[in-house]
Amino acid sequence: MSQVRAFLAIDLEDDLKPKINKLIKEFKKIDTRINYVELTNLHLTLKFFGEIDTNGLELLENRIAKVMSEFKPFNIKIKGCGAFPNNNHIKVIWVGIDEDFLIKELHDRLDKEFVKLGFDSDKKFSTHLTIGRMKSAKNKNQVKSTIEEYSDFEIGEMTVNSISLKKSTLKPSGPIYEDLTVFEL
Repeated sequence: MSQVRAFLAIDLEDDLKPKINKLIKEFKKIDTRINYVELTNLHLTLKFFGEIDTNGLELLENRIAKVMSEFKPFNIKIKGCGAFPNNNHIKVIWVGIDEDFLIKELHDRLDKEFVKLGFDSDKKFSTHLTIGRMKSAKNKNQVKSTIEEYSDFEIGEMTVNSISLKKSTLKPSGPIYEDLTVFEL
């Protein structure tokens, strides 16, 4: 039985990456330990499945395709910066999605299908793009100040016209993501 570490995501359009890179450079000016997401790996996660049996991929893909057939391409606005769990206890630094109603609706419909297949429901889904993971509290206040300074930072708009079921291979140098299946809206 073969397994694959998988997740479902919306890829970020390339023309938005320079603005996000500008934001990342602001954090890099701070003397702290943050592991940044490679620009090529930036995505909005709709569902993290973890290790799944490859024999079940077709069933999963059929459920995704069914939900995708109910949606048309839609626009999202990428804006702002924040932290999880919060700005005083920073673990993850993220870029936000403004007016995310359609993404949440897409997520919720997909999540219902995934629960039918035995996956846990995502009760606390939050639309965001992770840009870094804070690995120490060194200069936390400077990081917090930068997050607050860029809380309304306008990155841009993009059209969501597909989602990807991805394979994640963990390497010491960072994860490698490969598309298993791309689903068009």
